[in-house]
Amino acid sequence: MGIPSELRDMWIANKNTSLQIASPAEEQKMLRSSQCTAEGVRAGFKAAGIGCVTSTGPTLVAVRMIPWAKANLNYTAQALIISAVSVASFFVAADKIILACARKQSLLLEESLKQERCYAGS
Repeated sequence: MGIPSELRDMWIANKNTSLQIASPAEEQKMLRSSQCTAEGVRAGFKAAGIGCVTSTGPTLVAVRMIPWAKANLNYTAQALIISAVSVASFFVAADKIILACARKQSLLLEESLKQERCYAGS
């Protein structure tokens, strides 16, 4: 039901051969993009670790002390609460860092374009 193996192999073999050549500016843009992504992932993991540690304490204390939580929150619910905090903090921190990095790169690009226009006008 999928792609026949001959067509798949031919497509994979011809996938990397392209008539388009990336300009140096495109290569720099891709490099900056990967650097911003790496910074965002690093910050996200850091935030997720901190969120995990800080949410574990109150969750476990609440399950031991509060009667409703003791009756209704089993181990799966506790793990879900802690992991939800970790996942949310990862995405918030990663998104914040990636957007800040992209904003910084766009301002640098704008400055370089202004300088080029200034030199071209002279």
